[in-house]
Amino acid sequence: MIEGILIEGLIYGLMVLGVFITFRILDFADLTVDGSFPMGAAIMAVLLIKGVNPVIAVLLSFAGGMTAGLITAVIHTKLKIPGLLAGILTMTMLYSVNLRIMSNRANLSLLRVPTVFTWLHEVTGKFMNPELAIVLFLVAVVLIAKILLDLFFHTDFGLTMGALGSNPQLIISQGMNPEIIKGVGICIANGLVAAAGAFASMYQGFADVGSGTGIVVSGLASVMIGEFLIRTNKISLLTLRVVLGSIVYRMLMYFARSYGYLINMSANDLKLITGLLIVICLIISRTDIINKWQKKKSRKAYASVFGASSDSAQAAKKCSDKDINGGAQ
Repeated sequence: MIEGILIEGLIYGLMVLGVFITFRILDFADLTVDGSFPMGAAIMAVLLIKGVNPVIAVLLSFAGGMTAGLITAVIHTKLKIPGLLAGILTMTMLYSVNLRIMSNRANLSLLRVPTVFTWLHEVTGKFMNPELAIVLFLVAVVLIAKILLDLFFHTDFGLTMGALGSNPQLIISQGMNPEIIKGVGICIANGLVAAAGAFASMYQGFADVGSGTGIVVSGLASVMIGEFLIRTNKISLLTLRVVLGSIVYRMLMYFARSYGYLINMSANDLKLITGLLIVICLIISRTDIINKWQKKKSRKAYASVFGASSDSAQAAKKCSDKDINGGAQ
């Protein structure tokens, strides 16, 4: 159970990192994610069936996702189409593109095709739990992606990208082209999403053209959950909380699937649960309930400490008064 939650959380953590870049850093509502995720899965499946090395297949999936992001960026920046509509247009077009990649088939099976995960099963099955080996492998993959992102956002270009979402006028005043910066960010984000789709197809054993439905919503929910876990402005902790939010989200979905029957809920209600989760996160963030509760708690703790100290001071004063009166007598 725990291994399965961690595996899903880490795989989709790559996708959530991409959603984090577009929605939080660039302040760009990118719906291309719903198309680039199955695109990465489709590219991976086709290349594995043809016997291509999995590492090369993942890199090509990443490149395919970047291409999808580039199309969205061009539609948005050059054709002056709103970002939300640009993402919807690209996502719609990618459905047909993904079908073309998979030779007009909606589903490709990888059950009899060797992948990274089947290799890990064969190599580590003799001396350790294969699921644990997959977890360790994915931890290494996500850690590499996180470190590379942290290093990128510490460069001048990365810092400029970070400022673009909150203050685009500052970038323009510095003589930089915000269209190029935004385009690079969208490309990187969709590349990560496509890489997540590639790993998901290997783990699940198939690639499906409809696997990207609702991916952006789950990614946004994971980002918001991570924001409640760690409150910080450091980029290293921001990327860490994104991955942790993905794991927590997958854990919540697991419990909803396993124990939802107790409240008459089924797997068909997972999208409803995700939507309600996002609504609750938005309400909490807008009303700032957590900060208010923490301040109220700290005030109570301060009042109790201060009240205890004042009581002890009064008791000490009474004792000293008694001693003085006793001495005078």
